[in-house]
Amino acid sequence: MSVGTAGHSLPLSLLCECHPEVVPVDFGDYHPLKPIMVTDTKTRRGARKGSTSSSSSSSSSAPPDPLSSMLDGTDPLSMFAAASASETPAMSHSRREKEDELVGPDFEPWPAKRGEILARFTTTEKLSINLFMGSDKGKAPGPGSSAVSEKVRTRLEELDDLEEGSQRELLNLSQQDYANRIEELNQSLKEAWASDQKVKALKIVIQCSKLLSDTSVIQFYPSKFVLITDILDTFGRLVYDRIWTMCSDPRPLPDSFTVEDVNDTAKETCLNWFFKIASIRELLPRLYVEAAILKCNRFLNKTGIQETLTRLTAMIRGIGDPLVAAYARAYLCRIGMEVAPHLKDSLNCNFFDLLGTFQQISGESVRNQLVQQRVEVPEYLTLYSPAISWILQCIAYRAPEDYVNCAEIWVEFTCRNFTKREVNTVLADIIKHMTPDRAFEDAYPQLQSVIRKILTYFHDFSVLFSMERFLPFLDMFQKDSVRVEVCRSIMEVFIKHQVEFTRDPVILNAMLHICKTMHDSVSFGRDFEQQLSFCVEARATFCNLEPVLVQLIHMVNQLAMETRRVMRGSHSRKTASFVRACAAYSYITIPSLSSIFSRLSLYLLSGQVALANQCLSQADAFLKAAVSILPEVPRSISVEGKLRSSESFLLDFISNFLATLLVVPDHPEHGVLYLVRGLLNMVQDYTWEDNSDAKVRVYISALPLLAAMSQETYLYSIPKVDSNETLYGGDPKFLSELNKLCDTLIGQILDHLKALGRDENTRRQGALAFSLFAVLLAHGDLRNNKLSQLAINLWNLSHKHGYCETRISVRTLDYIKHQAQQPDMAHLSDTIQRLALQSRT
Repeated sequence: MSVGTAGHSLPLSLLCECHPEVVPVDFGDYHPLKPIMVTDTKTRRGARKGSTSSSSSSSSSAPPDPLSSMLDGTDPLSMFAAASASETPAMSHSRREKEDELVGPDFEPWPAKRGEILARFTTTEKLSINLFMGSDKGKAPGPGSSAVSEKVRTRLEELDDLEEGSQRELLNLSQQDYANRIEELNQSLKEAWASDQKVKALKIVIQCSKLLSDTSVIQFYPSKFVLITDILDTFGRLVYDRIWTMCSDPRPLPDSFTVEDVNDTAKETCLNWFFKIASIRELLPRLYVEAAILKCNRFLNKTGIQETLTRLTAMIRGIGDPLVAAYARAYLCRIGMEVAPHLKDSLNCNFFDLLGTFQQISGESVRNQLVQQRVEVPEYLTLYSPAISWILQCIAYRAPEDYVNCAEIWVEFTCRNFTKREVNTVLADIIKHMTPDRAFEDAYPQLQSVIRKILTYFHDFSVLFSMERFLPFLDMFQKDSVRVEVCRSIMEVFIKHQVEFTRDPVILNAMLHICKTMHDSVSFGRDFEQQLSFCVEARATFCNLEPVLVQLIHMVNQLAMETRRVMRGSHSRKTASFVRACAAYSYITIPSLSSIFSRLSLYLLSGQVALANQCLSQADAFLKAAVSILPEVPRSISVEGKLRSSESFLLDFISNFLATLLVVPDHPEHGVLYLVRGLLNMVQDYTWEDNSDAKVRVYISALPLLAAMSQETYLYSIPKVDSNETLYGGDPKFLSELNKLCDTLIGQILDHLKALGRDENTRRQGALAFSLFAVLLAHGDLRNNKLSQLAINLWNLSHKHGYCETRISVRTLDYIKHQAQQPDMAHLSDTIQRLALQSRT
């Protein structure tokens, strides 16, 4: 008997060492290719299956080959039964510990790579499938042979028939045809198994495995590997499930079962499968099929999987074609990861064996093959990538320390010889491997070294920060002291090499993130003055980084509010002094910002903070400053590289500003409503866009503020701050000023509505008329006949040309009807009778 590989035959004795002494069969160290003791047994009549009684036995002085020994009248299964019957309790194995956990969700499974390989490695050349399916007919027993010997002969003849039977050849197949035929074979395998044609199922698997030795269309080989290993996977599951089922009677077999939990019948069946596979003559199908049922070793032997992995790894060295060998190693590693991911030795051995085969690529055999198929060496090398990638993934899985030590070295090589794209890929891979189970916490020195090496070679920060994975890489430094140290090292390189001013938003946002990280890691406790000093120093350091300055102003305002909260009721004078210092910081810093909307929003925010801290003069200064720069707002601004109208941003700011003015008391030296008047004057003088209604919309928005100011009690207030409700106390002169200002605004709005009517802008006219109607309804006293009539006219004008949304109009009428039922709102009943819905014309 010999093992064929790459056109040669190797004696079986070269692949497995034989010992002369006789050893009993024991599942603790059994494998079908190891030497065994052959024992003649006579089956006792009436004995149950699997139980034998030996009347005589003889053993040879040298163990024969397991295949030839089957012909002497006793097969290994009977021998197994005899050994099983004579086993003493002392020979039984101790109960096995719970199996190591299988791979977790952090391991990318094979199905995730399968589709990518099939899509990537394609061909337009014609493919072929050669199958020697053999005959399914049984052999008639010869005269004088025992039942046991005949069983052995029949099995061997069937196995011989697998390789010597009829040939089935399919030629000129397209890639899709090939995939379809392989899928048909997969279905045939399942059907044969379901109909209890186990030998036929094995034939299919063996013949499909042989196809993996064919590299005639080499570009398609990775996809062929995927398709055929699907069949092997199916076969492996079927065999394992069959044996598992046999162990589940009378009670189910636990997931963490041991050899002692497996019954004799299941062991015999499992052993029979390994004998059949060991009888396969050719190396490649024997290797693949045994790897497919590798998991079944659990039924026979505690250490069987580990021993088999080692042996199969060595067998792959007998494969002559380096590409075929690479994918055989990938399959063995895949099966090994599925059944015993903790066994790393065979993974490493396969990888280094793979590296050793690369010298064959420059050999004559491979060169001739590539010339014949017109394939260039670079293209040929890409065929190895799925196999290498899979093996490396298996080796790197949950290896936090070995992996990061390698990555630390390789990142310098990548930085020195490649571009940001490759460095970004390395960073992404480090993140992928170091994030599960927070492995990065044990590798801070190596990760810091990675950052230092990147900063050594990348001084252009626009390139550095454009790497998508750079900032996520920084997020792995979650220990405060380490995080601050890393950020400091980045800042030092930035200050040293960024000698020119930059407005690059990528750089600015990234540096803001780093500065914020540094700030968040700095804690001064309740020493608020020290925190303010830190902000002062940061402002001097980053005076040209506008996002940093904006963040600093936000921090100072937050600091002022925190001081007020913590120091409430104590040290009030000191607290007020500190808050004024914070206000001064913001007041000095805001003008240095180039963005007009940043200045506006920060002036308003700082004014609100000062007001909340009873610093009225500072609040007044911030709000006046905001009003004074409104004319500087450009008519268009850049948003994500595109010019857009600034009106919507300006209207939002003014709305927020008006809401704040309700609680701001008038300055005693500037007259009644001086901030409101100042804002409206700026709005009046601002150069709005042509054909814009923005100014009138501001006027409409101001009316609810003026109505709220006329109330005896304001809607909201600030503790310890006297608003105008307290200062004026419902004074008739103050109310008169409010009414005059309302009349002026309404007059301006009505003039604009008339102008729109003259210009036939009826849609805009209707929308504005309805907005003013809604304000009068919500905030006006419609018991005033003049105001009530105005509201009715606005309603009719808004519906005149049919542009109002009917749904909104109906809901508005329902609201008025509901309000009219209130005791003090009966006057609305008359109003609603005069409001009609008009359909579109």
